[in-house]
Amino acid sequence: MSDYRHHPSPALRLMESGPAALSDLELIATLTGSTQTAAVLLDEFESLGTIIAASTAELENITGIGAAVIARIAATREIWKRVSHHRQIDVGIVTPEDVYALLSPEMQGLAQESVRVILLNHRKKLIRVEEVFVGTGNECFANPSEILRRAITRSAHGIILVHNHPSGDPTPSMADHEVTRRLKVAALAVGIEFIDHIIIGRPRPD
Repeated sequence: MSDYRHHPSPALRLMESGPAALSDLELIATLTGSTQTAAVLLDEFESLGTIIAASTAELENITGIGAAVIARIAATREIWKRVSHHRQIDVGIVTPEDVYALLSPEMQGLAQESVRVILLNHRKKLIRVEEVFVGTGNECFANPSEILRRAITRSAHGIILVHNHPSGDPTPSMADHEVTRRLKVAALAVGIEFIDHIIIGRPRPD
């Protein structure tokens, strides 16, 4: 259990020194209203990213985490998603680093697999991100027809496929390579540029 007993008020520390001066424990405490609750969450999930990405079911399984805290975490996650989306609207998505900046804060902490497609216009500007599959474990299922249907519906010029490995290891599996191959062929056939397939791992504790 993290030692929270001798920490001063995180809210007071934030007002005096600014948010950058706060530890992960203190930042979570300002969200939950309790340093003890923050310590429980960090002991369970090990990082800020995995706490914010935790599902309602995962949080409900932790003793002492009530509905108010769960609601605050869910609201924080949704705020981040909306702000991130609007911030990226006029930004080009060209490199793997661009993709990572856009989606990793949300996806790297997921306990189950999420497959998403980034839809881009002819200038490689973001149109939108769509989730095409949610599953369990590390098995990737991405139907090229469904992905391309989303791209055609949104008049996308290019696509980037993104999914996470909940295990934390971003190494592509044989199934991942096969999905990439199939999607490249299918995209070429309909005149849509397949740009990349990015795998996001789960963060490791410091």
